[in-house]
Amino acid sequence: MSTSLTARQEQVLACIRQFQQDTGMVPTRAELAEQMGFQSKNAASDHLRALERKGYIRLYNDRSRGIQLLDHAFWPEDELPVVGRVAAGTPLEAIENVERTVPVPRDLFRQRPTYLLRVQGDSMRDAGILDGDLIAVRKSDVARSGQVVVARIDDDVTVKTLKLHRSRATLLPANDAYEPIEVGRDELAIEGIFVGLIRDA
Repeated sequence: MSTSLTARQEQVLACIRQFQQDTGMVPTRAELAEQMGFQSKNAASDHLRALERKGYIRLYNDRSRGIQLLDHAFWPEDELPVVGRVAAGTPLEAIENVERTVPVPRDLFRQRPTYLLRVQGDSMRDAGILDGDLIAVRKSDVARSGQVVVARIDDDVTVKTLKLHRSRATLLPANDAYEPIEVGRDELAIEGIFVGLIRDA
């Protein structure tokens, strides 16, 4: 439906969202031009028409506040939710509420992730996954031996490299300070596959 936004279009959309949040109404074109530092209302109108073409807003030219934010504007397809924390250490009780969304270009990862998780701990340090990183996860309940996975054991969730055996599985850390976690195959639930990370500023 939509295509990706330019950096300026992202700023205009964010400005509209913030104005609506602060005042309870969308800006007029003149207010938007003033907020964005445009020289004229026409510059604001050009960006608004581009946002409409890309499916983020609907324009009503017969109204002074004729901007309607569509659902897509609040959760664009090039953003991913940050849904709690995952342990890179000993398993951590999962916290699965959406903290915020993060802009993620659709071509950033080879496989499109479903969500992001914040890493807590350093057991995957030698694999380049550091405490505080956001890891990109593709939701899946199956994984191959050798993949880095988000795994659930009872109510605890951890990120490790999966090694499968006939009747059991080993979750391998990438830090010699941590021991592998051995579990029965039937005790382990795969939540997703690690597809990349974002070092969050």
